Amino acid sequence: MLDVGMKQEHLRAMAEYRQELTRKPQLRNLFLELTVRCNERCLHCGSSCGEVQSEELTFEQYREFLDGVKADLGVEGKMLCITGGEPLLRKDFFEIMGYAASLGFRWGMTSNGTLIDKKIARRLRQAGMGTISVSIDGLEATHDAFRRTEGGYRKAMEGIQALIDEGGFRHIQVTTVVTHRNIGELDELFEIFDKMDIDSWRVIGIEPMGRALRYPELLLRDDDQRRLMEFIRNKRMAGEPVCYGCSHYLGLEYEHEVRDWYFLCTAGLQTASITACGDIIACLDIERRPEFVQGNILRDRFSRVWLEKFSPFRQKHWLSSEKCRECEHNKFCRGDAFHSLDHNTGEPMVCFKGVLF
Repeated sequence: MLDVGMKQEHLRAMAEYRQELTRKPQLRNLFLELTVRCNERCLHCGSSCGEVQSEELTFEQYREFLDGVKADLGVEGKMLCITGGEPLLRKDFFEIMGYAASLGFRWGMTSNGTLIDKKIARRLRQAGMGTISVSIDGLEATHDAFRRTEGGYRKAMEGIQALIDEGGFRHIQVTTVVTHRNIGELDELFEIFDKMDIDSWRVIGIEPMGRALRYPELLLRDDDQRRLMEFIRNKRMAGEPVCYGCSHYLGLEYEHEVRDWYFLCTAGLQTASITACGDIIACLDIERRPEFVQGNILRDRFSRVWLEKFSPFRQKHWLSSEKCRECEHNKFCRGDAFHSLDHNTGEPMVCFKGVLF
Protein backbone atom coordinates (compact mmCIF):
# COMPACT_ATOMS: atom_id res chain seq x y z
CA MET A 1 0.00 0.00 0.00
CA LEU A 2 1.51 3.32 -1.07
CA ASP A 3 1.65 6.25 1.32
CA VAL A 4 -0.44 9.35 0.70
CA GLY A 5 2.51 11.47 -0.39
CA MET A 6 3.51 9.01 -3.11
CA LYS A 7 -0.07 8.80 -4.36
CA GLN A 8 -0.34 12.58 -4.52
CA GLU A 9 2.88 12.72 -6.51
CA HIS A 10 1.57 10.11 -8.94
CA LEU A 11 -1.78 11.87 -9.26
CA ARG A 12 -0.08 15.20 -10.01
CA ALA A 13 1.91 13.46 -12.74
CA MET A 14 -1.33 11.96 -14.07
CA ALA A 15 -2.95 15.41 -14.14
CA GLU A 16 -0.02 16.78 -16.15
CA TYR A 17 -0.24 13.81 -18.51
CA ARG A 18 -3.96 14.42 -19.01
CA GLN A 19 -3.29 18.06 -19.84
CA GLU A 20 -0.72 16.98 -22.41
CA LEU A 21 -3.28 14.62 -23.95
CA THR A 22 -5.67 17.53 -24.51
CA ARG A 23 -3.00 19.07 -26.75
CA LYS A 24 -1.70 15.85 -28.29
CA PRO A 25 -4.34 13.10 -28.05
CA GLN A 26 -3.03 9.56 -28.47
CA LEU A 27 -5.53 7.06 -29.81
CA ARG A 28 -5.15 3.76 -27.99
CA ASN A 29 -8.62 2.27 -27.72
CA LEU A 30 -10.99 2.29 -30.70
CA PHE A 31 -14.39 0.83 -29.85
CA LEU A 32 -16.56 -0.67 -32.57
CA GLU A 33 -20.20 -1.11 -31.65
CA LEU A 34 -21.02 -3.71 -34.29
CA THR A 35 -24.72 -3.88 -33.41
CA VAL A 36 -27.22 -2.86 -30.76
CA ARG A 37 -29.06 -6.15 -31.22
CA CYS A 38 -28.74 -8.48 -28.27
CA ASN A 39 -30.17 -11.81 -27.16
CA GLU A 40 -30.39 -10.50 -23.60
CA ARG A 41 -32.24 -7.49 -22.16
CA CYS A 42 -30.12 -6.46 -19.17
CA LEU A 43 -31.65 -4.14 -16.60
CA HIS A 44 -28.54 -1.95 -16.52
CA CYS A 45 -27.81 -1.67 -20.26
CA GLY A 46 -26.52 1.80 -21.07
CA SER A 47 -27.48 1.45 -24.74
CA SER A 48 -30.89 -0.20 -24.14
CA CYS A 49 -29.90 -3.11 -26.37
CA GLY A 50 -32.08 -6.15 -27.00
CA GLU A 51 -34.47 -7.36 -29.67
CA VAL A 52 -34.40 -4.01 -31.45
CA GLN A 53 -33.83 -2.65 -34.93
CA SER A 54 -30.15 -1.90 -35.48
CA GLU A 55 -28.81 0.31 -38.24
CA GLU A 56 -25.52 -1.40 -39.03
CA LEU A 57 -22.50 -0.81 -41.23
CA THR A 58 -21.61 -3.38 -43.87
CA PHE A 59 -18.41 -5.40 -44.04
CA GLU A 60 -17.30 -3.27 -46.99
CA GLN A 61 -17.80 -0.09 -44.98
CA TYR A 62 -15.80 -1.49 -42.07
CA ARG A 63 -13.08 -2.58 -44.48
CA GLU A 64 -12.78 0.92 -45.95
CA PHE A 65 -12.79 2.47 -42.49
CA LEU A 66 -10.09 0.14 -41.12
CA ASP A 67 -7.95 0.67 -44.21
CA GLY A 68 -8.14 4.42 -43.58
CA VAL A 69 -7.26 4.14 -39.89
CA LYS A 70 -4.21 2.03 -40.69
CA ALA A 71 -3.07 4.34 -43.50
CA ASP A 72 -3.49 7.54 -41.49
CA LEU A 73 -2.78 6.55 -37.89
CA GLY A 74 -1.15 3.14 -38.06
CA VAL A 75 -1.97 0.09 -35.97
CA GLU A 76 0.87 0.11 -33.45
CA GLY A 77 -0.26 0.83 -29.91
CA LYS A 78 -3.94 0.66 -30.83
CA MET A 79 -6.57 -1.81 -29.68
CA LEU A 80 -9.89 -2.50 -31.35
CA CYS A 81 -12.49 -3.05 -28.62
CA ILE A 82 -15.46 -4.90 -30.07
CA THR A 83 -18.83 -4.54 -28.41
CA GLY A 84 -22.57 -4.27 -28.96
CA GLY A 85 -25.26 -5.38 -28.23
CA GLU A 86 -23.92 -8.86 -28.60
CA PRO A 87 -21.26 -8.72 -31.36
CA LEU A 88 -21.57 -12.41 -32.22
CA LEU A 89 -25.10 -11.83 -33.55
CA ARG A 90 -23.49 -10.35 -36.67
CA LYS A 91 -23.41 -13.03 -39.37
CA ASP A 92 -20.31 -11.39 -40.85
CA PHE A 93 -18.55 -11.04 -37.47
CA PHE A 94 -15.64 -13.29 -38.37
CA GLU A 95 -15.28 -11.69 -41.77
CA ILE A 96 -14.95 -8.24 -40.18
CA MET A 97 -12.59 -9.29 -37.42
CA GLY A 98 -10.51 -11.56 -39.61
CA TYR A 99 -9.92 -8.61 -41.92
CA ALA A 100 -8.98 -6.37 -38.99
CA ALA A 101 -6.47 -8.95 -37.81
CA SER A 102 -5.01 -9.25 -41.32
CA LEU A 103 -4.24 -5.51 -41.19
CA GLY A 104 -2.31 -6.01 -37.97
CA PHE A 105 -4.90 -4.68 -35.49
CA ARG A 106 -4.99 -6.21 -32.03
CA TRP A 107 -8.55 -6.78 -30.90
CA GLY A 108 -10.60 -7.91 -27.95
CA MET A 109 -14.29 -8.20 -27.23
CA THR A 110 -16.97 -7.85 -24.57
CA SER A 111 -19.67 -10.50 -24.79
CA ASN A 112 -22.46 -12.06 -22.77
CA GLY A 113 -20.86 -15.40 -23.61
CA THR A 114 -24.09 -17.23 -24.39
CA LEU A 115 -23.28 -17.83 -28.06
CA ILE A 116 -19.77 -19.18 -27.45
CA ASP A 117 -19.23 -22.92 -27.79
CA LYS A 118 -16.16 -24.97 -28.72
CA LYS A 119 -16.52 -24.13 -32.42
CA ILE A 120 -16.96 -20.38 -31.83
CA ALA A 121 -14.07 -20.32 -29.35
CA ARG A 122 -11.80 -21.84 -31.98
CA ARG A 123 -12.95 -19.38 -34.63
CA LEU A 124 -12.32 -16.48 -32.24
CA ARG A 125 -8.75 -17.64 -31.72
CA GLN A 126 -8.23 -18.15 -35.44
CA ALA A 127 -9.57 -14.65 -36.13
CA GLY A 128 -6.91 -13.19 -33.86
CA MET A 129 -8.90 -12.30 -30.75
CA GLY A 130 -6.49 -11.63 -27.90
CA THR A 131 -8.76 -10.66 -25.00
CA ILE A 132 -12.37 -11.12 -23.98
CA SER A 133 -14.52 -10.06 -21.07
CA VAL A 134 -17.65 -12.11 -20.37
CA SER A 135 -20.38 -10.84 -18.06
CA ILE A 136 -21.51 -12.80 -15.01
CA ASP A 137 -23.73 -10.59 -12.86
CA GLY A 138 -24.43 -12.71 -9.83
CA LEU A 139 -25.23 -16.28 -8.94
CA GLU A 140 -27.43 -18.18 -11.38
CA ALA A 141 -30.89 -16.96 -10.36
CA THR A 142 -29.66 -13.38 -9.86
CA HIS A 143 -27.78 -13.29 -13.15
CA ASP A 144 -30.70 -14.64 -15.18
CA ALA A 145 -33.17 -12.21 -13.58
CA PHE A 146 -30.82 -9.24 -14.03
CA ARG A 147 -30.26 -10.11 -17.69
CA ARG A 148 -33.87 -11.23 -18.18
CA THR A 149 -32.62 -14.39 -19.89
CA GLU A 150 -33.53 -17.85 -18.63
CA GLY A 151 -30.49 -20.10 -18.84
CA GLY A 152 -28.18 -17.15 -19.47
CA TYR A 153 -25.85 -17.95 -16.56
CA ARG A 154 -25.41 -21.57 -17.59
CA LYS A 155 -24.72 -20.66 -21.21
CA ALA A 156 -22.28 -17.88 -20.27
CA MET A 157 -20.35 -20.17 -17.92
CA GLU A 158 -20.18 -22.81 -20.65
CA GLY A 159 -18.90 -20.13 -23.02
CA ILE A 160 -16.15 -19.13 -20.59
CA GLN A 161 -15.10 -22.77 -20.19
CA ALA A 162 -15.03 -23.22 -23.97
CA LEU A 163 -12.61 -20.28 -24.21
CA ILE A 164 -10.44 -21.71 -21.44
CA ASP A 165 -10.39 -25.13 -23.09
CA GLU A 166 -9.47 -23.64 -26.47
CA GLY A 167 -6.59 -21.63 -25.03
CA GLY A 168 -4.30 -19.32 -26.95
CA PHE A 169 -5.88 -16.06 -25.74
CA ARG A 170 -3.87 -13.39 -23.94
CA HIS A 171 -6.52 -12.64 -21.33
CA ILE A 172 -9.90 -14.11 -20.37
CA GLN A 173 -11.76 -11.88 -17.95
CA VAL A 174 -15.08 -12.07 -16.14
CA THR A 175 -16.88 -8.79 -15.45
CA THR A 176 -19.52 -8.46 -12.76
CA VAL A 177 -21.82 -5.45 -12.40
CA VAL A 178 -22.50 -5.05 -8.69
CA THR A 179 -25.92 -3.82 -7.58
CA HIS A 180 -27.61 -3.31 -4.22
CA ARG A 181 -29.24 -6.72 -4.74
CA ASN A 182 -26.22 -8.85 -5.66
CA ILE A 183 -23.45 -7.33 -3.52
CA GLY A 184 -24.03 -10.02 -0.94
CA GLU A 185 -23.05 -12.69 -3.49
CA LEU A 186 -19.46 -11.50 -4.06
CA ASP A 187 -17.84 -14.04 -1.75
CA GLU A 188 -19.67 -16.96 -3.37
CA LEU A 189 -18.85 -15.67 -6.84
CA PHE A 190 -15.18 -15.42 -5.89
CA GLU A 191 -15.17 -19.06 -4.82
CA ILE A 192 -16.63 -20.05 -8.20
CA PHE A 193 -14.22 -17.97 -10.30
CA ASP A 194 -11.24 -18.95 -8.16
CA LYS A 195 -11.72 -22.54 -9.34
CA MET A 196 -11.74 -21.46 -13.00
CA ASP A 197 -8.66 -20.72 -15.07
CA ILE A 198 -9.62 -17.12 -15.85
CA ASP A 199 -7.03 -14.35 -15.85
CA SER A 200 -8.93 -11.69 -13.92
CA TRP A 201 -12.23 -10.72 -12.36
CA ARG A 202 -13.35 -7.15 -13.00
CA VAL A 203 -15.90 -5.92 -10.47
CA ILE A 204 -17.73 -2.67 -11.23
CA GLY A 205 -20.64 -0.81 -9.74
CA ILE A 206 -23.89 -0.30 -11.62
CA GLU A 207 -23.97 3.15 -13.23
CA PRO A 208 -26.89 5.66 -13.18
CA MET A 209 -27.41 5.54 -16.95
CA GLY A 210 -29.48 3.78 -19.59
CA ARG A 211 -32.04 1.29 -18.31
CA ALA A 212 -30.57 1.43 -14.80
CA LEU A 213 -32.30 4.78 -14.31
CA ARG A 214 -35.61 2.92 -14.37
CA TYR A 215 -34.54 0.74 -11.44
CA PRO A 216 -33.22 3.01 -8.68
CA GLU A 217 -33.55 0.14 -6.20
CA LEU A 218 -30.55 -1.50 -7.94
CA LEU A 219 -28.20 1.46 -7.46
CA LEU A 220 -25.48 1.13 -4.84
CA ARG A 221 -25.90 2.89 -1.49
CA ASP A 222 -22.98 4.64 0.17
CA ASP A 223 -22.28 1.67 2.44
CA ASP A 224 -22.41 -0.62 -0.61
CA GLN A 225 -19.69 1.44 -2.28
CA ARG A 226 -17.42 1.19 0.76
CA ARG A 227 -18.13 -2.53 1.06
CA LEU A 228 -17.26 -3.04 -2.60
CA MET A 229 -13.93 -1.22 -2.32
CA GLU A 230 -12.96 -3.14 0.79
CA PHE A 231 -13.82 -6.43 -0.88
CA ILE A 232 -11.63 -5.66 -3.90
CA ARG A 233 -8.75 -4.24 -1.87
CA ASN A 234 -8.68 -7.24 0.47
CA LYS A 235 -8.61 -9.67 -2.46
CA ARG A 236 -5.79 -7.77 -4.14
CA MET A 237 -3.80 -7.63 -0.91
CA ALA A 238 -4.11 -11.43 -0.86
CA GLY A 239 -2.66 -11.53 -4.39
CA GLU A 240 -5.91 -12.31 -6.18
CA PRO A 241 -6.49 -10.92 -9.73
CA VAL A 242 -9.55 -8.87 -8.79
CA CYS A 243 -9.87 -5.28 -9.96
CA TYR A 244 -12.26 -2.35 -10.07
CA GLY A 245 -13.20 -0.77 -13.40
CA CYS A 246 -11.66 2.35 -14.90
CA SER A 247 -14.49 4.69 -13.89
CA HIS A 248 -14.44 7.27 -11.09
CA TYR A 249 -11.95 9.02 -8.87
CA LEU A 250 -11.80 7.12 -5.58
CA GLY A 251 -9.78 9.41 -3.31
CA LEU A 252 -6.39 8.85 -1.73
CA GLU A 253 -7.42 5.84 0.35
CA TYR A 254 -8.53 3.66 -2.56
CA GLU A 255 -6.73 5.02 -5.63
CA HIS A 256 -4.08 2.48 -6.71
CA GLU A 257 -5.47 0.01 -4.16
CA VAL A 258 -8.33 -1.51 -6.17
CA ARG A 259 -6.88 -1.20 -9.68
CA ASP A 260 -3.38 -1.13 -11.12
CA TRP A 261 -3.09 2.63 -11.61
CA TYR A 262 -4.97 5.88 -11.11
CA PHE A 263 -8.22 7.28 -12.44
CA LEU A 264 -8.09 8.93 -15.84
CA CYS A 265 -11.16 9.42 -18.04
CA THR A 266 -9.70 8.82 -21.51
CA ALA A 267 -12.82 9.73 -23.52
CA GLY A 268 -11.68 11.77 -26.51
CA LEU A 269 -8.08 11.68 -25.29
CA GLN A 270 -7.11 8.06 -25.84
CA THR A 271 -10.51 6.56 -26.60
CA ALA A 272 -12.86 6.95 -29.56
CA SER A 273 -15.84 4.89 -30.64
CA ILE A 274 -17.81 4.09 -33.76
CA THR A 275 -21.48 3.44 -33.13
CA ALA A 276 -23.46 0.82 -35.02
CA CYS A 277 -24.59 3.42 -37.56
CA GLY A 278 -21.09 4.87 -38.03
CA ASP A 279 -21.25 7.92 -35.77
CA ILE A 280 -17.88 8.96 -34.33
CA ILE A 281 -18.11 9.56 -30.59
CA ALA A 282 -15.78 9.39 -27.61
CA CYS A 283 -16.98 6.66 -25.24
CA LEU A 284 -19.96 4.40 -25.89
CA ASP A 285 -21.11 4.84 -22.29
CA ILE A 286 -21.63 8.59 -22.73
CA GLU A 287 -25.21 9.73 -23.27
CA ARG A 288 -25.95 9.82 -26.99
CA ARG A 289 -26.51 13.54 -27.49
CA PRO A 290 -26.10 15.37 -30.83
CA GLU A 291 -23.39 17.68 -29.47
CA PHE A 292 -21.17 14.69 -28.67
CA VAL A 293 -21.31 13.21 -32.18
CA GLN A 294 -18.12 14.37 -33.89
CA GLY A 295 -18.83 12.97 -37.34
CA ASN A 296 -19.74 9.79 -39.20
CA ILE A 297 -17.32 7.46 -40.95
CA LEU A 298 -19.61 7.27 -43.99
CA ARG A 299 -18.89 10.92 -44.78
CA ASP A 300 -15.89 11.94 -42.65
CA ARG A 301 -12.28 10.81 -42.55
CA PHE A 302 -11.85 9.39 -39.07
CA SER A 303 -8.25 10.54 -38.61
CA ARG A 304 -9.18 14.15 -39.36
CA VAL A 305 -12.06 14.02 -36.90
CA TRP A 306 -9.82 12.52 -34.23
CA LEU A 307 -7.12 15.13 -34.65
CA GLU A 308 -9.30 18.20 -35.15
CA LYS A 309 -12.53 17.66 -33.19
CA PHE A 310 -13.55 16.12 -29.83
CA SER A 311 -13.34 19.57 -28.21
CA PRO A 312 -16.07 18.79 -25.58
CA PHE A 313 -13.71 16.17 -24.14
CA ARG A 314 -10.51 18.19 -24.35
CA GLN A 315 -11.68 21.25 -22.44
CA LYS A 316 -11.99 21.89 -18.69
CA HIS A 317 -15.65 20.93 -18.61
CA TRP A 318 -15.63 20.48 -14.81
CA LEU A 319 -15.29 24.23 -14.38
CA SER A 320 -18.97 24.56 -15.31
CA SER A 321 -19.88 22.72 -12.10
CA GLU A 322 -19.81 24.82 -8.95
CA LYS A 323 -19.36 21.67 -6.91
CA CYS A 324 -16.33 20.56 -8.92
CA ARG A 325 -14.89 24.05 -9.42
CA GLU A 326 -14.55 24.64 -5.68
CA CYS A 327 -13.36 21.12 -4.82
CA GLU A 328 -9.75 20.62 -3.70
CA HIS A 329 -9.67 17.27 -5.52
CA ASN A 330 -10.54 18.66 -8.97
CA LYS A 331 -6.91 18.63 -10.06
CA PHE A 332 -7.04 14.84 -9.79
CA CYS A 333 -10.71 14.13 -10.52
CA ARG A 334 -11.43 16.57 -13.39
CA GLY A 335 -15.17 16.20 -12.87
CA ASP A 336 -14.95 12.41 -12.71
CA ALA A 337 -15.96 10.17 -15.64
CA PHE A 338 -17.57 11.97 -18.58
CA HIS A 339 -20.22 9.26 -18.93
CA SER A 340 -21.57 9.90 -15.42
CA LEU A 341 -22.11 13.65 -15.83
CA ASP A 342 -25.58 15.15 -15.96
CA HIS A 343 -25.10 17.00 -19.22
CA ASN A 344 -28.16 19.17 -18.61
CA THR A 345 -26.69 20.67 -15.45
CA GLY A 346 -22.97 19.93 -15.82
CA GLU A 347 -22.95 18.27 -12.40
CA PRO A 348 -21.50 14.81 -11.72
CA MET A 349 -24.07 12.09 -11.00
CA VAL A 350 -21.37 10.02 -9.30
CA CYS A 351 -19.02 11.59 -6.77
CA PHE A 352 -17.32 9.64 -4.01
CA LYS A 353 -16.32 12.67 -1.93
CA GLY A 354 -18.02 12.15 1.41
CA VAL A 355 -18.46 8.46 0.60
CA LEU A 356 -14.96 7.04 0.14
CA PHE A 357 -12.93 10.10 1.13
